[in-house]
This record gives sequence, C-alpha cells and structure tokens, in this order.
Amino acid sequence: MPDKQTPKGNKKTDSLEQHVEDSQGQFLTTNQGVKVNDDQNSLKAGERGPSLLEDFILREKITHFDHERIPERVVHARGSGAHGVFRVAEDLSKLTKAKFLTDTSAETPVFVRFSTVAGSRGSTDLARDVRGFAVKFYTEEGNFDLVGNNMPVFFIQDAIKFPDLIHAVKPEPYNEIPQAASAHDTFWDFISNTPESAHMIMWLMSDRAIPRSYRMMEGFGVHTFRLVNAEGRSSFVKFHWKPLLGVHSVAWDEAQNISGKDPDFHRRDLWEAIENGDFPQWQLALQIVPEEDEHKFEFDLLDPTKIIPEEIVPVRRVGTLTL
Repeated sequence: MPDKQTPKGNKKTDSLEQHVEDSQGQFLTTNQGVKVNDDQNSLKAGERGPSLLEDFILREKITHFDHERIPERVVHARGSGAHGVFRVAEDLSKLTKAKFLTDTSAETPVFVRFSTVAGSRGSTDLARDVRGFAVKFYTEEGNFDLVGNNMPVFFIQDAIKFPDLIHAVKPEPYNEIPQAASAHDTFWDFISNTPESAHMIMWLMSDRAIPRSYRMMEGFGVHTFRLVNAEGRSSFVKFHWKPLLGVHSVAWDEAQNISGKDPDFHRRDLWEAIENGDFPQWQLALQIVPEEDEHKFEFDLLDPTKIIPEEIVPVRRVGTLTL
C-alpha cells in the first residue's frame, strides 16, 4: 500500500507533521509497549470465575479509564475551537521583526478558541458573560499566543484582584445558583466595591454583550503590547479582531429562549459554518502609538480598564484570519 501523501506547507506546517498520528501497520500495545492480542477478555479464576487482579492489562485499562476525566478549568471551561490560517496583508517591518507580521507571502497556521468565562463546561453558550477570543499562531519562529476577550477593557487594573473577581462571579456559595450568570449578589458586592470595573460593566450589561455568533464577534487583546522592529525601535499597540460579517448581538429575552432550545447554539453555528464551507474570517487591526507618545494621553496606556478612542488613534487593518 503506498505511503500516505501529505501536502507540503511552510516549515511550521511540516514540523507539525511529526505530531500527526498514523496507526497504519501498528500493533495494539499496553502503555509500556507490550503487544496485546486481546483487550476484551480479562483473566479469570476458572471458566466462569471472577476476574483476577494479576491481569495487568485489565488493571492498566481500568486505571486509564479512572483517570480520563481532567478537572475542568476554573474559568473559560466552556469553549469551542477551530484550526485556521493567518496571512498578513502588508509588510509591518517598520513596527516589528516578527516574520509572520512582515512576510506577506507567508500563511501561518493558527488555532482559535472562543469561550464563556464563568459557566461550567456544560453550561449554555448564551450566558450574559464575557467571551474569550484566544489565538495561537504556529509561526516558523515559535508559537505566539494572543489571548483576548470580545470586550476591549477588563474589570480590574491589578491582577491580584483576579481571584476575588472570579470567586464573586461564580454561583452563590450556599446554593450553587445561578449557573453561568454574572448578575447576582456576590458579583454586585464585588463591583460596588471596585469602581474601576464600571467601564467593563457598561459593556457586559449592554445589549451588545451576547454575540449572535462567534463569527459575528469582535476580539481584543485588551492590554497594550509592545512591538519592536529590527532596529530596536518600539511602538505600543492594541490588537483588534474585526469580523468580516460585522458585529451582531442578541437581546436578553432572545438569548434565554435560545438557551432553552439549544444551549450549544454558538458551538453548533461555528461547526456548521465551517462544515458548509462558509469559513469565518476576521481582520487583524492595530492601534499604534509611537513610544515617544506614551504620555500624551490623559490616561495610562497600560491600564486595561481604559480604551484608546479610535478617533484619537485610528484602527489599521493589517491581515486576515480564516478558520
């Protein structure tokens, strides 16, 4: 039988091939590599007797089964992901020396994960919640992670408050209610004592908060990042993802109705769109501030509870992400 042929890609795609599993011509083995010809019948004491613990294949199989469930994440447990590619539309070498942002002929493999924050892994897709928008670029120079949300600001200025924020937004401790919902007593207790969260609350409680589809949702790096070019010159940058389908949301009553009928609504929408060839696309956009202009604003550029108004620093679209 001829060897399986795989299309040639760039160097990074080729390097990922070593992690692709191909079981052709392989034998079933234990975890220690001992060949197994039967993993369907355990050793027994006699023809009809009980299974014997001396059967190491049985012990290994049951032990593996008992440890299959990895505890879900504390936040962003509910998520949906897809593979795709990113292509930069213009040479950004004046801003950065990262090849995937300077070589317009390069097509960079990516993996994108969308998620809710507060709910458990089995919760609804349409909770009133922030959405995660995380992109991993598999570049030829190494992996680059751009972790973000669908809102351009965050609740807190100092990361030491993050555990307190999450404890507050989780279900009430005495009855485990509500699930995957932010508007409840312990959360409002935290917000009322954290004035810096006011900006984020205006986003979260607005009609814009619940996306119609992951394909119709913006993404933001939230923080201010620094790009450095080959000459060592730095620029501050805010990352944006702009959906080509535009930004669309659902109102609260509509979200509740959809949740009752299809809690997998966003996951299903993403899956079916890709299966049907309607590949979701976003444009990568940047707000760029020269390093020497850092202190020309009335606010701290490094404060994640603030945005840089687009009328002051326009958004520059520089590339396309396709899933």
